[in-house]
Amino acid sequence: MSNTIFAFGLGIGTQNKEGNWLEVFYSAPSLNPEKSTLDALLESTNYEGGNATLVLEEGDLNRLHMNLLKAGNIEQAELASRLKASTKPIILCVLAADEAPSNPAEAYLKLQLISHRLVKPHNTILDGMFGLLINTAWTNEGPIDVRELADRQLSARMEGRTIEVFSVDKFPKMLNFIVPTGIRVGDAARVRLGAHLAEGTTVMHEGFVNFNAGTLGSSMVEGRISAGVVVGNGSDLGGGCSTMGTLSGGGNIVIGVGEKCLIGANAGIGIGLGDRCIVESGLYITAGSKVAVLDENNQVVSTLKARELSGQSDLLFRRNSETGAIECKTNKTAIALNEALHAHN
Repeated sequence: MSNTIFAFGLGIGTQNKEGNWLEVFYSAPSLNPEKSTLDALLESTNYEGGNATLVLEEGDLNRLHMNLLKAGNIEQAELASRLKASTKPIILCVLAADEAPSNPAEAYLKLQLISHRLVKPHNTILDGMFGLLINTAWTNEGPIDVRELADRQLSARMEGRTIEVFSVDKFPKMLNFIVPTGIRVGDAARVRLGAHLAEGTTVMHEGFVNFNAGTLGSSMVEGRISAGVVVGNGSDLGGGCSTMGTLSGGGNIVIGVGEKCLIGANAGIGIGLGDRCIVESGLYITAGSKVAVLDENNQVVSTLKARELSGQSDLLFRRNSETGAIECKTNKTAIALNEALHAHN
């Protein structure tokens, strides 16, 4: 067995009537822990190596508390001790290697590694995750398997209560699991668990951030960051704009936004942007869009498909107001424009 592990988490789980995990809350997931912490896990529990999900009893937590203290891991030791008071199942999820998740507990650990900013989007394997997660009603009484919801609603009404359903989805709100430091979010329902919000990010009420996606620095998000899309430091997404995720037909092009870019209101991209790019408001660029490339005198020097410009920096995309043609020229105003925007963020 290896002397290292990729990650582990002590969590509180919720199960359906069949005993399957609906979700697991990890308050302090750990990435690449020291060997002494791995030894404490081995000595305290039934963990025998590999990727594993275990349900811990009070005795396990007692041993884990003591051995983690000896290992010098005070944070995890205190967490183990505190979890002894839980009335819900306590899970130890250990990922010896970064492999595709094999159960919901592993999937939730990986999503929370991203939202805790321990792992950046695309830096952990999430293959097959959708098939593992159970469609869940997220309610004021906690997560409920959607197949069990009607019975729970009837029971609640009989007791004089009403179950409020906030959403039916495989993914919960990120902010119900972790609120990273230095961010603002206007509507918690619009940021899914597994989003990565860097310090200085503001997600306005109509902004949206999907899982395995997000920001790497200060950004004003008033548009949509789709699954898999990463936005660089100092870039802003205008109201109603959209980024095409891989789940929405992005093909083989990695859709990302570099640093100090601006995507205007109601605009959209189906290609990647390098640094210091601007997309004019209302202009949606797909990979197959024909783009007229202009020189400094606004003369057309070539016409090509937008995918050939994907990932390039210092570009200004605009729509010719007379002909309707999409044009691209060197962007000389992006830096000054972005500095003005972030002065008020």
